[in-house]
Amino acid sequence: MIQSPSEVFGGPVQKTMKRLFAVTLILTIAFAYFIYIPLPSTVSEPWKLMILAGTFRGFMQMGTVAHTLGLTHHTDVLNLVASSFGLLGSESSENLRVSDTAFAGVEVRVFQSTLREAGELKRGVVYIHGGGWALGSARSGSYDCLCRKLAKDLDAVVVSVEYRLAPDVHFPVQYDDVLQASRHFLQPEVLAQYSVDPDRVAVSGDSAGGNLAAAVAQQVAIDDSIAIKFKVQALIYPVLQALDFNTPSYQESQNVPILYRTVMIQFWLEYLAADPEHLHALLLNNHTAQDQNQVASARAKVDWVRLLPPSVQKQYKPVVQPRGTPRILEEVPGLLDPRASPLLAERDVLVQVPQAYILTCEHDVLRDDGLMYGQRLQEAGVTVTHDHYEGGFHGCISFAFWPTYFSVGIQSMQNYIAWLDKNL
Repeated sequence: MIQSPSEVFGGPVQKTMKRLFAVTLILTIAFAYFIYIPLPSTVSEPWKLMILAGTFRGFMQMGTVAHTLGLTHHTDVLNLVASSFGLLGSESSENLRVSDTAFAGVEVRVFQSTLREAGELKRGVVYIHGGGWALGSARSGSYDCLCRKLAKDLDAVVVSVEYRLAPDVHFPVQYDDVLQASRHFLQPEVLAQYSVDPDRVAVSGDSAGGNLAAAVAQQVAIDDSIAIKFKVQALIYPVLQALDFNTPSYQESQNVPILYRTVMIQFWLEYLAADPEHLHALLLNNHTAQDQNQVASARAKVDWVRLLPPSVQKQYKPVVQPRGTPRILEEVPGLLDPRASPLLAERDVLVQVPQAYILTCEHDVLRDDGLMYGQRLQEAGVTVTHDHYEGGFHGCISFAFWPTYFSVGIQSMQNYIAWLDKNL
C-alpha cells in the first residue's frame, strides 16, 4: 500500500509545528508579562511607554547582574548602553555652529546660531542634562537634538555642560562643575566673544540637571563676585529634595516608568556617596523622624500639607516616623545641603533668584518637588510660570525626537521653548 506524503510526513511535521507554536506562545506570554505594567488611564501613549519601560528595565537588570558579579558598576552598564545608541559628533549645520571646548576646565558643547549678522547680540542658555547625576551626556542624541533646536529656535548660543558623573565623582563635584562653567560663561569678555547679550542669559536643565540648574541659579544670584546674573531659570521636572520620599507624587507614581521611587533614591545615595543599605530607611522617611531635631527647620521647607493644593494631596497622608535612624544624617550630611537640595534654601536666598519656569508631569514621582519649589518661590516674591502635563511622565521631553516620539514630549518641548522665547 502506497502512503501519501501527508501520511509519511504529517506526523513529524505536525509535532514540529505544535512545538513551534507552543514555544512561540510561551515567548509571547513571557514578552507580554515583561512588557505589560498597569499604567494610569491618563498617561500619554501607554503601550509605547510600556515598551520603553520594558527596555529600560532590561538594561537596569543587566547592570544589576554585572554589579552583583563584580564586573563593573551598574551605572557604567547603563551609560555603555546609552552610548551604543549614539553619542553625536559636533558637526555644524546650516545656520548653526557646533563645537566642543572647555570652560574653566569643564567640558562643554557650544551651539551657536549664525542667523544674525556678526556682532549682533544673541540670547544665551546654559543647559544641564539629566540622568540622576550618573547618566547621560551633552553629546547624547536627545540632548544634542534639544540644544540644537534651542539654539535655532531662539537664535541663541546654548552651552551644554558635560559635567562629571557618578560613580567616578560624587556631590559636590557635579554641582561645582556646572557652577564653574556658568561662572566662566557669564564673564563679560566670554559673552562678548560669543556675541551674547549679558542681560539675556538663562540657566536650564531637566531632572537632575534641573536640580543643578536651580542650585546654580541660587548661588549665582547671591554671589557678589559674579556681576552678570541669569535673567531666567527654566526647570524641567526637577529633583529638588531628599527629605521626603512619601510626598503624594512619590506615593502615587512610585511604580510609574521611567523613574521609579526606588531608582530615584538609589540615584540620591550614589550622588551623595552614601551606603546603598540606607535605601529602606529612606523609603520609610526614617532619616527625618520626629526625634531628630536637626531636621526640624528643613522639614518645614518640604511640608507638602502646606505647600501643595488639596487637589494634589488627595487621600495621601504624611509619613513621619516618631523614631528614626540618626546615623544617616551624620553619615550623609549632603541630605541637608541646599546645594544638593535647592528646595531647602532659605527665603533670603530665594528672594534673589531669577524668574522661574517649572515644568511638571502628573505621572512623575518628582511632580511635587517642582510644585513645592514653585510655591516657595512665589511666597518669596519670584514670578513663576508653572507648566503641567496631565498625560506626562518623567523624561518625556527626551522622547520628543526620533526614534521615540511621544506626543506629550513634543508638546512640552514646544511650550518650553516658547516660554524661553517670550521671557528671555
